[in-house]
Amino acid sequence: MKSLLLMSAALATLALTTLAQAEDKPVYELRIYTTNEGKLPELNARFRDHTAPLFEKHGMTNIGYWTPTDPALKDNTLIYLLKHDSPAAAKKSWAAFMADPDWVKAKTASEADGKLVSKAQAVYMTETDFSPHNLENGDQERLFELRKYTCDPGRLPNLHKRFRDGELDLFTKAGMTHIAYFTPTEIPDTLIYIVAHKDAADAAKSWDAFRTNPEWIKMKADSRADGPIVNQVESTMMVPVDYSALK
Repeated sequence: MKSLLLMSAALATLALTTLAQAEDKPVYELRIYTTNEGKLPELNARFRDHTAPLFEKHGMTNIGYWTPTDPALKDNTLIYLLKHDSPAAAKKSWAAFMADPDWVKAKTASEADGKLVSKAQAVYMTETDFSPHNLENGDQERLFELRKYTCDPGRLPNLHKRFRDGELDLFTKAGMTHIAYFTPTEIPDTLIYIVAHKDAADAAKSWDAFRTNPEWIKMKADSRADGPIVNQVESTMMVPVDYSALK
């Protein structure tokens, strides 16, 4: 979890500027905030009462807001996902949001006793062609899993092919719910995706069923016939906060 994102919010803004020169399609923004000690409830209150509504006011789409289940992170970490109509729209929305008097007032009031956020990370992403874009709520609140795969240089197309040609089907067969699959715009050789489970026990059961499936074992071996593909896998289990659109 701690190395999931590799760019500070400032660097992500620079990356967005570069991307805006070349792309004109929807872009997603994954952000992770680490709070100062004891400040997560206040940050959630600010998002619930002010930040999230102001995002929508300025053209951003709130997709989901989560806290990790890891005991070391659950009391000081907020993870969220936004959607922008385009990189240019994202840049415009953030500028309007930061200049909004309502935001300035809310931020100032919330930080009267000290800053809430000690670290902010962000990464811009586009959906892969095999992403199911399943952003609808289920019948009940779910456990979400944020995963990041780092490939050996030049091997991301091989990973995409494996997901496109059967791995997603095996996830479904094992009982997982696909949410979305992304390619970061400025982090090379990387796949980031979100799946959902009923609960922690269901997640463990699904992953065990997937990893022991003979179809997967053969698929993995075949895909690695000309060399390894993935050299690092990171996983973060998350639960939605009360104001998350996606639950």
